[in-house]
Amino acid sequence: MNGQRLTAQLLPCQQQMLRQGMRRLLILSGEACWCELQALQIIGYFSGDWWWVSDRPQPGFRTEAATAVRQLLGQECLHGVFDAREGLNVEALAAFSGLLCAGSWLIMLVPPWSQWATRPDVDSLRWSEQPTAIATPRFINRFCQGIEADNRVLLWRQHPPCQVNMLAPAVDWCLPRGEPTPDQQRILTQLLQAEQGIWVLTAARGRGKSTLAGMLVQQWPGNCWLCAPSRAAGQRLSEQSGQAARFWAPDALLAYCESGAPVDADWLLIDEAAAIPTPLLTRLLVFFPRVLLTTTVQGYEGTGRGFLLKFCASLAQWHDLRLEEPVRWASDDPLETLLDDILLFREPPVLPASSSDPAPMTFSQFDASAWDEHPDRLSAFYSLLASAHYRTTPLDLRRLLDAPGMSFSIASQEQQLIAALWLVDEGGLAPSLAHEIWAGRRRPRGNLVAQSLAAHGGFPAAAVMRSRRISRIAVVANYRRQGVARQLIAAQREFAAAQGLDYLSVSFGFTEALGQFWQACGFQLVRVGSQREASSGCYAAMAILPLSAEGSRLCRLAAEQLCRDRAQLPHEVAAILPSSVDSDNARLNEADWRELAGFAYAHRSLDSSRSALRRLLALSDLALPTLRASVELQQSLAATVAQFALGGKKALLQRWREETQQALQQLDAGLATQWRDYAGVYADGVD
Repeated sequence: MNGQRLTAQLLPCQQQMLRQGMRRLLILSGEACWCELQALQIIGYFSGDWWWVSDRPQPGFRTEAATAVRQLLGQECLHGVFDAREGLNVEALAAFSGLLCAGSWLIMLVPPWSQWATRPDVDSLRWSEQPTAIATPRFINRFCQGIEADNRVLLWRQHPPCQVNMLAPAVDWCLPRGEPTPDQQRILTQLLQAEQGIWVLTAARGRGKSTLAGMLVQQWPGNCWLCAPSRAAGQRLSEQSGQAARFWAPDALLAYCESGAPVDADWLLIDEAAAIPTPLLTRLLVFFPRVLLTTTVQGYEGTGRGFLLKFCASLAQWHDLRLEEPVRWASDDPLETLLDDILLFREPPVLPASSSDPAPMTFSQFDASAWDEHPDRLSAFYSLLASAHYRTTPLDLRRLLDAPGMSFSIASQEQQLIAALWLVDEGGLAPSLAHEIWAGRRRPRGNLVAQSLAAHGGFPAAAVMRSRRISRIAVVANYRRQGVARQLIAAQREFAAAQGLDYLSVSFGFTEALGQFWQACGFQLVRVGSQREASSGCYAAMAILPLSAEGSRLCRLAAEQLCRDRAQLPHEVAAILPSSVDSDNARLNEADWRELAGFAYAHRSLDSSRSALRRLLALSDLALPTLRASVELQQSLAATVAQFALGGKKALLQRWREETQQALQQLDAGLATQWRDYAGVYADGVD
């Protein structure tokens, strides 16, 4: 069909979309120049904002990179173009679709239809842990099948003709004009009558959560404060309230409250609460008589469903509020429905609790190829992850389908998925590369735990061994605390051992409960970070479960070294470590010498070597002034640089290394020379 004729046929479609409050997707599939030309021709027919999401600036139009779409939160536009010709960032696609108002076209530019699934996708560089872009056939095929099965999507390919379909007849839709909808009014009445308590409002995008919160601020006779992950995230709520609520960043508000300053607020409104670390939220809530937390049920930034199960379950009492009907577009909106199906945003049904005489549980292991044969299993697996881990996003769906080295285990009962385990293959690196990682001279992508044990823990052998890391584990809510997770891990332990792997590993935000859980599963703590993570508010911890003789030796040595460093660990971590392990700090062991050699003669960091340096300083009678200032006195870098009149941080680092070399030479010149040679050049058999 001629391009101009087809474009003209889109006009009655758009008039119908405006009447019905609908938004539609138009796919332009072909060579890059053809797609762009057709998009510009269509734009010329329709007035609107026509924002672009593209890594290529589009003259004359507002253009945002895919990675910057979140900065547009709280804004609206009529019509948009999403450029997926080189890569498909599905989080950005989901976010951008939420900005489009009723009556909008979303034009999506994609490669030639028959070639798309086999072309390298540059977005894969964000999540595949590969050095170059990879093709992502499983997700792209899923996307294409969803498009082809939906007759409300217009698919315009470069060569075959395009069929322009009108939507089915429907009643005219009207955008709410400032008055609350019945759903909003029902909830607003409850909140205005509240004397105290915590309310949690969840809804999908476009349901008017921020509008409702803004109405509360406007109608409440006292003061309301607003908190959000960023000012941009809280922008819409702030606008809806007429800027009447004072905005606080979460960490700044907590510091203010804990300082003892007066809290002159009747309500604290926390927008997109699922994006704020839960320990911080917990500490904030106690300072306010009334708190309203809002979060998105499911979307590109995570899932409010998991937030309800994980965070709200820890509260003594809270009120569950829901908004179901959209207010910014009509129900059964074609664009929302399509993306919900493809990106698995729909909530699954709740499974009944296990019976008093349950059927036997079965366990199975598989890789990503099984998703093609069992699409229903993919939906159940991903939905379970989303319900248990509230920062699950569409990026995880892409990794599940197409990232190399993924494997999975499930527990089932009467054909129902009960528990899910997501694992990632790690290790198997060449000894020479593992040595360079240990020395601080290389840091390739991937191998989270294996590389960390080499780069930070000081055990290069960990990256040479073949291991499997537990990325996520989830159990259906009604089956939790019944030992299902431990059984699933035990089944994977047997399976991995039969495959000849050396160890299983896990990385997690440390809490006493999680630490005890992984210990009960047979894991031993081998590394703990020195700083709390911003995302969780917890210390990053790593544990391993040995499967082979080599893995057992690594586990024993790493666990012993962690115990030796007990004094530098957070107290909650030290409390669960075994007390029987030798923690003699009056000498240097082999791991200490290796660590110190890596710092003195290679490029290992001060933080990784700090505990070994403390032991070295205790044994040395040399002055070692900069080391003692930084390690023993914990003086800041700036203060140490100024005290010793150094040229900057690099000069200070060089001085630290030189002083460490002096101390090692004085302690044992022969050993120092051996370890200097080890740090400089890889030699077979040293590790």
